[in-house]
Order: sequence, then C-alpha cells, then structure tokens
Amino acid sequence: MTDVTLIVLCAGTSSRFEHRIKKQWLRINNEPLWLNVTKRISSYYEFKKIIVTSHPNELNYMKNFSSSVTFVKGGETRQESMKNALLEVDSRYVMVTDVARAGVPKSVILDLLNNKDKAACIVPILDVNDTVIFNEETIDRKHVKLIQTPQLSNTSILRKALENTQDFTDDSSAIKNINESVFYIKGSYSSKKLTFLSDLNEFDYLGGPSKNTFVGSGIDIHAYEDNKEMYLGGVKLPCSYGFKAHSDGDVLIHSVIDALLGAVGAGDIGEFFPDNDPQYKNANSASLLLFILDFITSVGYEIINIDLTILAEIPKINPHKLDIKFSMAKLLNIEPQFINIKATTSEKMGFVGRKEGLTVLCTANLKYYDWKNT
Repeated sequence: MTDVTLIVLCAGTSSRFEHRIKKQWLRINNEPLWLNVTKRISSYYEFKKIIVTSHPNELNYMKNFSSSVTFVKGGETRQESMKNALLEVDSRYVMVTDVARAGVPKSVILDLLNNKDKAACIVPILDVNDTVIFNEETIDRKHVKLIQTPQLSNTSILRKALENTQDFTDDSSAIKNINESVFYIKGSYSSKKLTFLSDLNEFDYLGGPSKNTFVGSGIDIHAYEDNKEMYLGGVKLPCSYGFKAHSDGDVLIHSVIDALLGAVGAGDIGEFFPDNDPQYKNANSASLLLFILDFITSVGYEIINIDLTILAEIPKINPHKLDIKFSMAKLLNIEPQFINIKATTSEKMGFVGRKEGLTVLCTANLKYYDWKNT
C-alpha cells in the first residue's frame, strides 16, 4: 500500500463563479465535476485513501456517488476544510487539489510524487509571460511565478502549518510561514483553474451533460385537524380545518419535495427536515420547498414539469386549482403550463372517503442544467 492520501477540495459556494449551479456539480455526461476530477487523478496513482470535502448541505448526497471515497464535511474556508480532511489522513504524505483544476495532467501528478522527498511541500508553478506591475511599478517577471495545485506535502508538517490562525490560499504558503522547505516543479497550462463563468469556454474538452430525463415520485398524506388554517400548494383555503402535522402540513408541497428529491436521488423530505426536530415545528412548507429547490439547482438540475393528483372528498379542489398552479409556479420558478393539477375523490372509500384526510401524489421530471449552452 502506498503512503500518499489524495484530498479533493470541493466544499466551496462557488461565489465567484456567479452561476446558478456550483462548479463542482457541473455534469460531464452523468458525472459531477468533483467525481470526474477525483476519478481521473486517482487513476494515475494508487493512493492509500481518497478524501473529498463537501459543503455540509451536500455531504449526504455526495455519499450516493462512491463507496471508495471518504467524504468529509468542509468548513467555511479552504483552511477549515483542510483541517477537517486531515483528521482522516493516516499516511506520511498528502496530495491536495482543488476541484476547480479540472484538467491536471498525469505528468504533473507523477512529477509531484517522484519529488516527494525533496522538501516539506512540492508545488507546481508556471512562469509569467506578460509584463508585471506591482504597486504601479514594473517588476522583473522572472521573479514572479504562478502557484498551482495539486500540492504534495508531508502530512505532519502540513498539520503543524495549519495550526496558525492566519488564512492561507494554498498549502505551500502555510508551510513556508513556519520556515519549512518548498520545492517547485514545472506546472501545466492544462491545470487552469475554473473560477469565473467566462472560464467555461476553455473547458469545452470536458464535454457537456447527458440529455437524460430523471423522474421522481412523491406522495404525502395528512389527517385533518379542526380549528387550524389549511394551506395547499402555498394557497390558504377557506376551511375551518387544516392538516395535522409537525409543520404547517401543506401536503401538496410535501409531495412535490419528495418527487424532486426522488428525481435527483437525494432521499426524502424526512432526511432534510426531520419531524422530530423542534426547528421545523409549524414550519412554513413553502420555505422548505425553496430550500430544496436551491439544493437541486446547486447540484445541477432543472425542472421540466410537475404533475399532481389530489385525492379529497373535502374540501372541493377544482375552484382553487388555478390559484394553486400559479402559486406553485412562482415557488418553483417555472412557467405555470409546466404544472398540471388533477383532483379526484376516492368514491367515499377509505379515510379519504370518510373525510378524515387528504392525499397528494406528485410526479416530477428533471434534467441536467445544460451549462454548455448558456
């Protein structure tokens, strides 16, 4: 077994990317970018362990993609994510890369590994070809280099370097700060970092997302409760009863949430909003839906259409169908023609027929966000 661990950092919010999708979730066929990068780099060398840091909201979802990766909750900064990941490292050396460097060639990986005993940190660098100005003064560009990742470090030294409360933008800066050695190797222009939306033009070689359609189904059932307001699809209905539930009980929105989560393979509503968690007591279901919508958008999906079936003896749904349609269209940020609502009864059978409660079934169709054609 080798003595090098690979850490792939992808817990960021992609704030500079200024796109509706986080860059780590750009799909390459059916693979998110973080998985594509992790697989490619790990194919170049037999690492002892592979660690991927994740945004806390995406940690459980990421675990669906691989059983050979150790997933770690990231922090608010790169350095905090690094510290969390290093808790899982038990090898002498650690190679750290940013998921945004999507095209790191095999030659750089092997060069880092071949020089691992040369210093506490091995770093790929590039020369600067343009004239450089610092504080409005031209300086000799021969003395200016561009630092890249991955970087290969001695694990114990890197841990010590990160004990400092100062924030560092890369591992070599932290290691130099404690007067440990750094050795530079030749980097690669193929290792360009994906930072801004405009950078996507230089990553055409990755290919785009697949054209697959993803179907999810959701069902929710709630009993009625007297003297409570009723909300259905975010619309307040003129009833003297509402839904018995931990939250506000909007059964239609709950079914939509489950359908959306089903389509992206992210579990169910209870995993995100447990009904035994006090913070969701009487929660506004519309707010829960907006959280889920933000999640599915961030991880690379968009809604094609929503189809709903409401089973109820009371209240009468038909007078409110258009209001519910437009309410849901606004919440989901899609055109109302992509939402269909059907209402029926249970022919007086079962708990619905006895007017004890209501059931909503939802089918959602989603697709990958086509970042190649935006």
